Amino acid sequence: MIDVANLPFDGAITRFFETEAPDHVRSAINGGDKVILIPPYPYDHRMKSRDYSETLYKLQIELAKLQAWVQASGVRVIVVFEGRDAAGKGGAIKRFKENMNPRVARTVALSKPSDTELSQWYFQRYIAHYPAAGHIALFDRSWYNRAVVERVFDFCTTAEREQFFQQVPGIEQALVDDGVHLVKIWLEVGRAEQLHRFLAREKDPLKQWKLSQIDVDGLRRWDAYSFAIQETFERTHSAHAPWTVIKADDKRRARIAVIQRVLSQIPYAGKDAAVACAPDPAICGGPEIWNG
Repeated sequence: MIDVANLPFDGAITRFFETEAPDHVRSAINGGDKVILIPPYPYDHRMKSRDYSETLYKLQIELAKLQAWVQASGVRVIVVFEGRDAAGKGGAIKRFKENMNPRVARTVALSKPSDTELSQWYFQRYIAHYPAAGHIALFDRSWYNRAVVERVFDFCTTAEREQFFQQVPGIEQALVDDGVHLVKIWLEVGRAEQLHRFLAREKDPLKQWKLSQIDVDGLRRWDAYSFAIQETFERTHSAHAPWTVIKADDKRRARIAVIQRVLSQIPYAGKDAAVACAPDPAICGGPEIWNG
């Protein structure tokens, strides 16, 4: 047993692992691998570091081209990053924009709404962060909080969530009709790998800040999350605003797929189609590849 006295939330994640985690999850983690790659994830090994670095470098050159084109043409781009907790949204965004001008490519990561924001139309605080001409907005979580997290934790009423589902297709249609390039990405992580990442964060003083009470409480709500995610795909996956699902158990492959998905969708000048190609279909597709 681990001494949990100095761990965040009094070691709640370790306690969950030791006493409540499903047997198959605990068994996978006890295997001692750096990354838990088990079926239905299609690979049994992590992408090699050298291959990852070389591919990422080439893709970041393409991102520089995208940035130049966005600025010159006045295009607007929105990329929505959603996914289960610890799915790798922040890491994917970091690699996406680390060599881009922060005045052009901006991360939007909104905190808990204030009392004033709670009294406003739900979408209002998100619309305030939509990009102007020549800018890219990367949403680290988005208006889809209402569809998933708020549903799982009863932070909204059934009527409020239903209103969300009624309104969001029209809002996204309006964005696309107005010329915005909208990319919606869902990063999906397996239950064993998710808990493995939480345990690593719990023990690392430099990463403990990433943990929240929501993360701890969510460990027991895997099935509730799955139900909310499935309904969200069913009601918000459309021809004008489709979801891209990326299996993110291997962070390296996931980061590559994220960048490829964005680059392959947008017709920027000077594109190298051999680099900015469609992502690996084994880990990337529509909601049909989501395993729950």
